[in-house]
Amino acid sequence: MKRVVVTGGAGFVGSHLCERLLNDGNEVICVDNFFTGAKNNIVHLMNNPYFEVIRHDVCFPLYIEVDEIYNLACPASPVHYQHDPIQTTKVSVSGAINMLGLAKRIKAKILQASTSEVYGDPSIHPQVESYWGNVNPVGIRSCYDEGKRCAETLFMDYHRQNKVDIRIIRIFNTYGPRMHPNDGRVVSNFIVQALKNKDITIFGDGRQTRSFQYVDDLIEGMIRMMNNDKGFIGPVNIGNPGEFTMLELAEKVIQLTHSKSKITFLPLPQDDPKQRQPDISLAKQVLNWQPTVKLDEGLLKTIEHFKRVINY
Repeated sequence: MKRVVVTGGAGFVGSHLCERLLNDGNEVICVDNFFTGAKNNIVHLMNNPYFEVIRHDVCFPLYIEVDEIYNLACPASPVHYQHDPIQTTKVSVSGAINMLGLAKRIKAKILQASTSEVYGDPSIHPQVESYWGNVNPVGIRSCYDEGKRCAETLFMDYHRQNKVDIRIIRIFNTYGPRMHPNDGRVVSNFIVQALKNKDITIFGDGRQTRSFQYVDDLIEGMIRMMNNDKGFIGPVNIGNPGEFTMLELAEKVIQLTHSKSKITFLPLPQDDPKQRQPDISLAKQVLNWQPTVKLDEGLLKTIEHFKRVINY
């Protein structure tokens, strides 16, 4: 039995990771300051004797003995990370330093949950890991984009300088149960609006594209990356290469929810990427991983979740 700490463990992705790690027979310590995480996401795990919760902000050092560290702590939706952009940068940078310092002291493996946002508004399509990105360093999204880029730098330098055993994954748009209804992400926005029969708001002309992966596929990729023993540290894209326009997604959600919603259009936010699609050749080759959940299947599971948690 391994002792594993998950920072941001009460968040959308973190709670699914905690659940999977417990089901795989590990002892799991969830670390969260509950800025965007929620106890409701992990309350069903509380009776498990091998699950522990620590309320803690990773901007401050953590002293604990574990075998593995999954560093997920950071608000990940624009609504949340733009609410307090300075704190967002602090979490990404100071949090990485503190967790890497912990991994160095106790000789633990550590995985960084990075993001496709490191590619910015990409000038190549689809995005491969060797692409350096096209990021605005002074925009409203910079706190997250540049914070995550700096965290990757720190991970690589701790590995090169201090021989810390690291892994870096770049997560593309992910959806599923336990998403926050008001997190501002397109899947949750569309589903909540559709269930309430409100207008579905699309920013821009609806032709910009995203690639959506179901959360279970992401968790499988994270576990495989942490467990790989081939000396591969990443970064590696973990995402679903199926590409959809915002208009296609909106129409699909209306169809699956049997909604009476109409589609309306609003101006595109600053620095919003026009295209986002992962090249997952590296993940297939090194991790033998690829997504298996189709968009319709994942959306139906997500819709059922939102039916239980919102009033509509």
